[in-house]
Amino acid sequence: MIVARKDPPPSRYEMPDPAHAPAHGLIAIGGDLAPGTILAAYRRGIFPWPDQNARLLWWSPDPRAILPLDGFHESRSLRRTRRRDRFRVTWNEAFAAVVRGCSERREGTWITSDMAAAYNELHALGWAHSVEVWCGPELAGGVYGVAIGGLFAAESMFHRPRDASKVALAALVGELATAGFSLLDVQFRTPHLASLGAVEIPRAEYLRRLRSALG
Repeated sequence: MIVARKDPPPSRYEMPDPAHAPAHGLIAIGGDLAPGTILAAYRRGIFPWPDQNARLLWWSPDPRAILPLDGFHESRSLRRTRRRDRFRVTWNEAFAAVVRGCSERREGTWITSDMAAAYNELHALGWAHSVEVWCGPELAGGVYGVAIGGLFAAESMFHRPRDASKVALAALVGELATAGFSLLDVQFRTPHLASLGAVEIPRAEYLRRLRSALG
């Protein structure tokens, strides 16, 4: 899944220390979405998440949600779905389409056009990756995120037919475990992610695991 990467120019901003951020996690406002800035943020345990007015906000919440690679919960119904070969899984074949699918979810999205362009640029440089799930010729679901060292920061996922996003996440977890990754960051623990095994850990523990994954 992971391909050759090109290093972008370094960020012109200095990332703040997330250890001193408030518990809700908002640590900075402004800056830019240049590849070097986004990568520098992830390396510090920070991620971009615009507000409803499209202001660029940077976050490092406490607690932080992760999905342990040895703790993914695959229900019996999901296991049956995967065995039936209803879906076909690919890697990095339709990154822009996955981002677009995530931005069109009915429950709303924080993926602005600027955010989509920024992650497409990271993908072109080899840092951002997608898992696509197909039903016949149609894109049924997927997940995308950024890989740095042993960290995979999952940004968003979507589905059209039921279980398509779960199939994508199951494939991602399996690939990361095989490739020797140690940290799958999912940022916030939603009920959906909790049902798949996501847990919350203190920010200090997340930053410790992040340093180990990047090392």
